[in-house]
Amino acid sequence: MNEVYPLTAGFFVSICELIKSLIFAGEKFYRMAKKETKKAPEVEYELLEKPEVIAGRLERGEAFIKKNSKVFGGILIAGILIIAGVLYFQIDKQNKNKKAQSEMFQAVYYFEQDSTDLALNGDGSNSGFLKIVDQYSGTAAANLAHFYIGSIYLSEGQFQKAADHLKKFSADDYFVQARAFALLGDAYLELGNTKDAIASYKKAIDHKENKHFAPRYLNKLAIAYEEAGEIENAIKTYGIIEDKYYESFEYTNARKHKARLEGLASK
Repeated sequence: MNEVYPLTAGFFVSICELIKSLIFAGEKFYRMAKKETKKAPEVEYELLEKPEVIAGRLERGEAFIKKNSKVFGGILIAGILIIAGVLYFQIDKQNKNKKAQSEMFQAVYYFEQDSTDLALNGDGSNSGFLKIVDQYSGTAAANLAHFYIGSIYLSEGQFQKAADHLKKFSADDYFVQARAFALLGDAYLELGNTKDAIASYKKAIDHKENKHFAPRYLNKLAIAYEEAGEIENAIKTYGIIEDKYYESFEYTNARKHKARLEGLASK
């Protein structure tokens, strides 16, 4: 521990200076309070404290610090180790993410070519999405891989697996995240879980709403409401498309189904 002491000398000096300033501040406050209570004469002056008193107090402070130098040294070393650990973790994560993105390139290509098996499991030379999420968990690449895996499983009718992966995906991009919420809603709806399907579609609609995709998600929401037997909510949802998104592709379909449901509700 003798090697630690030189590293902490500057720290000890700073502590001494702090103690010194606190001593003077305390004495000054005491003198000011004494003047106020005893109403001293008009001529105000400050008594200089005896040098031997100051020296004694500083010596006691320095002695305390020297006595506990191992403690202060341990705290300093612990702080350095924590900082080093955080930096190492961040650098390691960045390196893993770069490697994962490089390996993910071929899987994305297979996905775009509808070669879903190769996209999921790889081709023997290149990793698939499943290996990427397992090997590079916690990276941005693995996060995006969950979106691709969920999309593939949904298209293959494996709805529970689709939901499991889509729930793990998160992104700031308004288009991809909203799309993920909508796909999750599709998976829940296929599983007969209308409650979670409705919640997911609402998230898709509310996530930085835009006129191009909101009508599509509203249409899905209306279908989920109807599946859940909430006819009035389904009518209201179709009405939003009719009133707010009259230029959208879903407009005509919304008017038709709204009229149909209003007819059912009136019976």
